[in-house]
This record gives sequence, structure tokens and C-alpha cells, in this order.
Amino acid sequence: MTSKTGTKAKSKAKPSLAKEEYMRMYTQMVRIRNFEDNANQLYLSAKMPGLTHMYSGEEAVAVGICEALKDSDRITSTHRGHGHCVAKGANYNEMFCELLGKQEGYCRGKGGSMHIADQSHGNLGANAIVGGSMGMATGSALRSKLLGKDDVTVCFFGDGATAQGLLYEVMNMAALWQLPVIYACENNGYSEYTKTEEIAAGSITARAEAFGIEAFQVDGQDVLAVNELTRKLVERCRNDEGPFFVELMTYRYHGHHVGDINREYYRSKEEESDWKNNRDPIIRMRAWLVDQGLATEDEIESLNNQIKDEAKKAVAYAEAAPYPDTSEVDMHVYAETDPATLRVGG
Repeated sequence: MTSKTGTKAKSKAKPSLAKEEYMRMYTQMVRIRNFEDNANQLYLSAKMPGLTHMYSGEEAVAVGICEALKDSDRITSTHRGHGHCVAKGANYNEMFCELLGKQEGYCRGKGGSMHIADQSHGNLGANAIVGGSMGMATGSALRSKLLGKDDVTVCFFGDGATAQGLLYEVMNMAALWQLPVIYACENNGYSEYTKTEEIAAGSITARAEAFGIEAFQVDGQDVLAVNELTRKLVERCRNDEGPFFVELMTYRYHGHHVGDINREYYRSKEEESDWKNNRDPIIRMRAWLVDQGLATEDEIESLNNQIKDEAKKAVAYAEAAPYPDTSEVDMHVYAETDPATLRVGG
């Protein structure tokens, strides 16, 4: 079923789902883009502490995958994780509060951009360590298997994380135990400031196939293709046919992080322009919705304005929200355990 370069997946030309599902995919992508635009401005205006990594351009990956999941399914995220969080059901207010270090944030303002989590919707959390959540995702899938649950875990990571040995350790275990996990490699063409082809020898999908894992490559700018493939793999995971590996070919519009503004030394403006103007996932989905008669240009424009207004209000809400009290400095640092139950030494 697979080849050394992975099975390529394509979207169907005609709608096969309800109109509401396609409109939700479009809405979620636009929500991610608006969130990122506002997060970028918060950083540039010195209102947001720490670094952040923009997800703009990669929206079809997060949305295409998460729209194929149930609320009870799990995901693990990366340092470029805002898109995953929004796609899995997070709301703007709590997300912006988290980025600004406010008490009402998902992690009470202590996680920030690179450690945001929303376990109420199955998001086990972002991770600043490259590839750091691979073990978490595989452990989540093992939990599901041992408890006889039917939930699936998706592990998001970038192409640069394929250089981490942990990936091969967990894929080996997942393959041996047939765990319900999907390893989703977001290949945006660059590992920080270096082209992927200069850091990854051979085929990325072939690395998973070496463990007997079925691997696929899909256009990460086509939300329909991503969603169609993910639905099939999720269903197979629920039937004990996992694990699976997917390489999603995508592109980040911004630099590696918000401070990476002079990118000419490692990628051209012509390249960026081509991806933004000719391969943008939101523009492609908008054109498809209109072409299929699922929405008019006026309806889509009205929706875009609603989302833009929602994001603006959420930013204002977060800016006015209170910071955590200093008494919380050691809250959630240690588990509350009865010292009498602890044993030292064996």
C-alpha cells in the first residue's frame, strides 16, 4: 500500500460531507490566522513576554487533522502550537490571556506561548523541546490501549524533529504494540534556518516504514486532502490498525520565530510570495466553497469580519484581565502528596 516515498493522498473533487463541516474547516483556519496576526502584533508592541512562533500558512494541517478527531481524542503540540490549540477547540479569551501571562489563561499565565495546554479538549500541551511531546503522545496511546478506550492520539512535530532519537524509540514501541497514534510531521521546508533537504537524508516517510508503519505524504495546504486522509486513519486506529505516519507538506509564512524578520539569507522573497499567493490554504478553501455553491463571497466576507472582530475583542479582554497573585508562584509546581506515604531507597 505504501512506497519508499509514502502513499500520496489527494482530496475529492466533490463534497462528501455536510456543508456545516466544510464551513467549520474554513472558519477554524481563519480563526487560527486571526489569532496569529494578533499574537504577532502583541509581541511587536512589547505586550507579550517571551518568544512566540507563528503558525500562519500551516492552518490546513491543524484543522484538517483536528476536524477528524472527537473531543475525547488527544493531541500533543509543539513550540509552534497555537494552531493546534485553536483547531482542537480552545477559545480566544483564555488563549490570549495565557500569552499575556494572565490568571485566566489555560495554564494560569504560567505556560505562555510554547507551553499552552487545553486538556478539557484533549490538548495535552505544547512543548518547547523539539520532539519533546513524542513520548507523551505514545504514552497517551498506550493508556488508551491498556484501558480498552477507543480514543486516538495525534503527535504533531516538525521536520526538524525527525533528527531526534526519541522519535525512533517511540515509533518502535508503537509499531510493536499496535498503538492508536498518528505521527504527524509538519514539513514546512525548514528546520529553523536550514532547508529540510540539508538536514534530513533520504525519505522522511521511509523512516517510519522501516518500523513497519504505514506512511503517507499529503499536501498540507489542502485541508480537504488532510481531513480525508486523517478520517480514514483515525477510523483504522480505532480498529487496532495503528500506528500511522503522515508527512504534511506545508509552509510557514513568518520566520522561525517572531524576531526572525530578515530571512533573505536563507529563503527568498519570491519563494514566500509564491506560497502566500498561489498555495494559501484559506484562499484555496474559500475558492472551493464558492465553486461548489456552499457559500457566496458575501457570506464568506461577513464570516471573516465576524472572526476578526471576535479576535479584537478577545485581545482587549486579555489586556484588561488580572495577573495571577504572587501567592501562586509555587502553585502546580509540586504534586500534593502526603509525606508519610513516601519511601526513600527501596
